[in-house]
Amino acid sequence: MVETSLDASVVIPCHTERRWDELCRAIRSVLAQQPAPRTVIVAVDANVGLHQRLLAWSDEIQVVLNTTRPGASTTRNEGASVAETPLIAFLDDDASARPGWLASLVEPFHQPEVVGTGGFVVPRWRVQEPGWFPEEFAWVVGASFRGLPTTRSPIRNVWSENMAVRRSVFEEVGGFRAEFTKVGEVSRPDDTDLCVRMGKAAADATWIYVPDAIVDHDVGPERARFSFFLRRCYSEGRGKVELARGNDGRSDLADEQNYMRRTLPHGFARYARQAARTHDFPALSRAGAIVAGAAAAGCGAAIASMRRNRP
Repeated sequence: MVETSLDASVVIPCHTERRWDELCRAIRSVLAQQPAPRTVIVAVDANVGLHQRLLAWSDEIQVVLNTTRPGASTTRNEGASVAETPLIAFLDDDASARPGWLASLVEPFHQPEVVGTGGFVVPRWRVQEPGWFPEEFAWVVGASFRGLPTTRSPIRNVWSENMAVRRSVFEEVGGFRAEFTKVGEVSRPDDTDLCVRMGKAAADATWIYVPDAIVDHDVGPERARFSFFLRRCYSEGRGKVELARGNDGRSDLADEQNYMRRTLPHGFARYARQAARTHDFPALSRAGAIVAGAAAAGCGAAIASMRRNRP
């Protein structure tokens, strides 16, 4: 029988003391939720010093240390492994939850077919947002992008910085894939991979996007650089080919195909019209960034495909 209780734990993965202030803010934002989670679990990736510091910092949290394979996926799995609630929410260490976040995120689980949910992520720029940065590429900095639903809707995948899962299904599919993880600044779409696998756990399994479950996510100055933008697009294109290879191939990339065929062309046309109408150079540069980002993602996908086909 499917669990219907909305009792939840929250897992916050972390790996570096350089984000100590952000991590403390994330923890406090979760402890302040009403209703409160049963447990706040802070999972530390291979950093004994940070683990010890957290143990001494508060007795309101449960702290676990990932001593297995390094990476965000195994660290989240380590945190989830000690959760005893039917639902597990995930929040990144450089994000903070707004009031009502957890209640909104878990509410759809009243429906037994819902295996997971995800919420809206607002970028919290620590420097001025670049004028060339297009909203359609907000995912590059870990934020919700233009083109997502504006109301609660079924969706193929959400993002691990603002996610909740039904624990029984999460465990059934083996959690996040350890070999398909983010280590340091090298990113792979491990959250999309999890969503795809959980979405296939049953014929009616459904993910729900919950835009009223809001978190604010820090965007550091290094992510405001155009070079970072291109690298992140390239790695995403490459990662999505690897994702399809590990699942059911092209059928798992329908959302990406729709994004490339509809969301990006619409965004380009919108910025181009704005630039032509108002002589707005930032709008023109955003149109150019869409072209550059799509090209970088395409290069990553092509290289991943060629390496697969190489004898």
